[in-house]
Amino acid sequence: MRTSLIITTYNWKEALELSLLSVFTQSQFPNEIIIADDGSDNATREIVESLAKKSPVPLIHSWQQNKGFRLARSRNKAIAKATGEYLILIDGDIVLEQHFIADHILAAQTGFFVQGSRVLLNEKSTQQALQQKKIRVCLCAPGIENRKNCLRSSLLSSLCSFSSKKLSGIKTCNFAFWKKDAEAVNGFNEEFLGWGREDSEFTARLLNNGIRRQNIRFNALAYHLYHPMNSRKSLPINDAILADTCDNQLVWCDKGLSQHLQGT
Repeated sequence: MRTSLIITTYNWKEALELSLLSVFTQSQFPNEIIIADDGSDNATREIVESLAKKSPVPLIHSWQQNKGFRLARSRNKAIAKATGEYLILIDGDIVLEQHFIADHILAAQTGFFVQGSRVLLNEKSTQQALQQKKIRVCLCAPGIENRKNCLRSSLLSSLCSFSSKKLSGIKTCNFAFWKKDAEAVNGFNEEFLGWGREDSEFTARLLNNGIRRQNIRFNALAYHLYHPMNSRKSLPINDAILADTCDNQLVWCDKGLSQHLQGT
């Protein structure tokens, strides 16, 4: 099974560097890493080019022009470039525990997408991690929230992971799915402009199309760096798009992945 790791980013090269360095120390590598860049400046391009020389697998920079928050389009472009059958999606402010990729590969099942959890670092812990270019997190470490999510255990994971058809709690900062399932619903909906709900709406169409949700616990550990919240001004419009998808059980969006797959 070929796997592609997709990392979203926008103008935070320090966090992206830390995220990539955590990928380079994985116990099992993805077949490729794709940076889904929503219009960052040259500083991000330079750090990607520098780290590409050290990467154990191909590191691809998928960039689009900065025309505001267009995360859905950025992700679709990266998905279109992916050669993997199975796609693991994280954000550029996520740092991985060393077995993250291996755990996701182990959790992959036909007919399911996977929702993972995260450990939240506070501002002080985040600054320390960025300065040291490493994260040292344990169950008793100060400056973290969601403390239980620090614990990696195959036994607890087998006991506590579960499947569902619910939409609540979706966060694509630690998320995995089959590329063919994304193609079947036309990927992320590019009608979403500005922060919010594009991940939930994509997930809703997967669920509407018969793909079930697998919640993975105590495996695939991810550490989320602190940052100020994004603007919520687009939420009313984005909530309406999500509601329409849910109310009408939609499985397809008109403006999505297919326009980037042409010619790839």
